[in-house]
Amino acid sequence: MTTSDNSRSGHTRGAVRPRVAVIYHFFPHYRKAVVEALARSEVAKFTFIGDDHEYLHSIEPAKFSNAVKFCLAPTHRLFGPFMWQWGAITWAVRPGFDTVIMHSVPHWPCTWIGALLARLLGKRVLFWGHGYLYEPMGLKGLVRRAFYAIPNGHMFYGERSRSIARAHGWKARDLHVIYNSLDVDSQRELRAAIGADRGTEIRRELFGDADLPVAICTTRLIRLRRIDLLISALGGLGRAGHRVRLILVGNGPEMRALRELAAREQVEIHFEGACYDERRIAELVLASTVTVAPGKVGLTAMHSMAYGVPVISHGDADEQMPEWESIVPGVTGGHFRKGDVADLAREIREWTRTPFPRPEVRDACIAEIDAKWNPAHQRELIEAAVLGKPARDETC
Repeated sequence: MTTSDNSRSGHTRGAVRPRVAVIYHFFPHYRKAVVEALARSEVAKFTFIGDDHEYLHSIEPAKFSNAVKFCLAPTHRLFGPFMWQWGAITWAVRPGFDTVIMHSVPHWPCTWIGALLARLLGKRVLFWGHGYLYEPMGLKGLVRRAFYAIPNGHMFYGERSRSIARAHGWKARDLHVIYNSLDVDSQRELRAAIGADRGTEIRRELFGDADLPVAICTTRLIRLRRIDLLISALGGLGRAGHRVRLILVGNGPEMRALRELAAREQVEIHFEGACYDERRIAELVLASTVTVAPGKVGLTAMHSMAYGVPVISHGDADEQMPEWESIVPGVTGGHFRKGDVADLAREIREWTRTPFPRPEVRDACIAEIDAKWNPAHQRELIEAAVLGKPARDETC
């Protein structure tokens, strides 16, 4: 197949399009927008293979339109994090696909087998996933390096993964940073429809008035998320005369302990509970001054910035998720020293000098999402990877 560049995709109109099998264990609800975007691709034909539910039954699956060609491939939990999915092998070797994209999780043996067999059959294999979140070390590091050596190329969520992979011998042209995204079009519509006045109303409904700044945290309430740090930081700020209220969106085993801590720290807090209604989430974020993720931050950063709200998380790159890279200190949010309550309080104070985000901050957050972290941009970058084009470097 020959291709020639045009202004968007590098694909000649009317040429035979690559046939691509995208194999995941299942497609979570937050993948819906990018899958729908890929289904409308004019440069490649994408087929999506996976289960119709998550094998741990803890994440809501995506519901696709008729435009998406979806094929069922059940998953089965073996033990711990290990999973088996026959379809990851049978679809990877099936005739009719030029390219196979696989979700890159090294403790899934079916992915090793399917990817290796696809390479032996001469197919182009790409891994889609986090990649290297930290420098590989020890036996675990050796296993990861062997696993990540299998495909022709990688599609990483962040620049840090690419930097580490290059240090271990990969060529830059084969390391595509495709970022991550939510349904930006729907979020843009909600942002316009809800407006600032509704945010003020939400504050009054939850706290009785709209005068004080509000921090929001959307996560499962588990110890790993370190919400205790956030409540302790807000308690310290309150005692110093800088009151900040808190909205917690999520449920989990730490609910009772966090309620008790909030009472001791005298922090005004609203427990929203688990919420999957995007309009309600939009209202709560738009009512907030800043999003705080005391532990790792992932798609929460995309969610917040799409509505113009900056994000605070810790600054230890080895203990972060790729979406952390969207936090530009002093522009779209800030970092604090991991585990340091006083430093977290300092950062929160900086971003809550006014009850609502400043206009220039709101604009910067939205611009960050519009530039990189959206389904249209992801589709463009994935298409380039499928066509074998050199990876783009957007850090320049």
